[in-house]
Amino acid sequence: MQLKKLIDEYTSKNIAECFRGFNDDILSSAEEIRLRVGQPVYIRCGKLEFVPSADFVPKSEDIEITVKKMSNYSVYAFNEEIRKGYLTLPGGYRVGICGTAVCDSGGITTIKGISSLNIRISREIKGCADRIIGGILKDDIFLSTLIISPPACGKTTLLRDIIRQISNGGLSVGVVDERSEIAGTYMGIIQTDLGSRTDVLDACPKTEGMYMLLRSMGPRVIAADEIGMPEELKCIREIVNSGVGLLCTIHAASVHELIKRKGINELIKDRLFKRYILLGCSKGAGTVEGFFDEELNEICL
Repeated sequence: MQLKKLIDEYTSKNIAECFRGFNDDILSSAEEIRLRVGQPVYIRCGKLEFVPSADFVPKSEDIEITVKKMSNYSVYAFNEEIRKGYLTLPGGYRVGICGTAVCDSGGITTIKGISSLNIRISREIKGCADRIIGGILKDDIFLSTLIISPPACGKTTLLRDIIRQISNGGLSVGVVDERSEIAGTYMGIIQTDLGSRTDVLDACPKTEGMYMLLRSMGPRVIAADEIGMPEELKCIREIVNSGVGLLCTIHAASVHELIKRKGINELIKDRLFKRYILLGCSKGAGTVEGFFDEELNEICL
């Protein structure tokens, strides 16, 4: 779905109106749109921010109507996503939510009084993994790979294209998509191209999902986004020891930062991952700043 169509269909009339006549080039490169009650609308493109209308700020009714539209006027049906802090829209767009958390002894049950929305623009960049794909395959065997990246540097985009390429190349891939961000699954339909041999377990916690895929789907590679919890690291060790390849991402600004992190440093020491890809934004989002082997020796691409 094009961004302009999404704005027209899934935001309030007032919010959609503030984008009328706005620069198409800026919208085409937008990475996120921030909607906050009583504050200007902001569009972020890399390190730049733009305001589509200096005369308009959303009211609480605008946010309320927008959330209703995004949930097909059945907020209750989407409450499982809402209580986790997001909504998923057609095309793989993910909308972050802030407001008042309603809690009980079991944790957050929902979010009410929603005051902020962050529409994160999902884009497929087919071919963005071309440069590194030969370095993570050896004789048609996938070398377990960890993508290291700060936020908003393109790690999920790269992850998605690697999955697509190795899947179309003949490897069965199981994807645990805990926040519906990799596949962008909407109403049970995958919105992104992850290849012809990929199975997606949507909205499932990573640890449980990785075990489920391992036991039931017989994947050659298991992929997951944003690992780091202790139980996930234990699961990763078991998967690698079973002979299945792993493709994961993690938030970090550098390899040195990663080495200092408890749990991850043990996986590095034991050489569970055979390749490390460091992303940054020195030349724009998705810049490969470094490519390393299992001993963290840099490999020339």
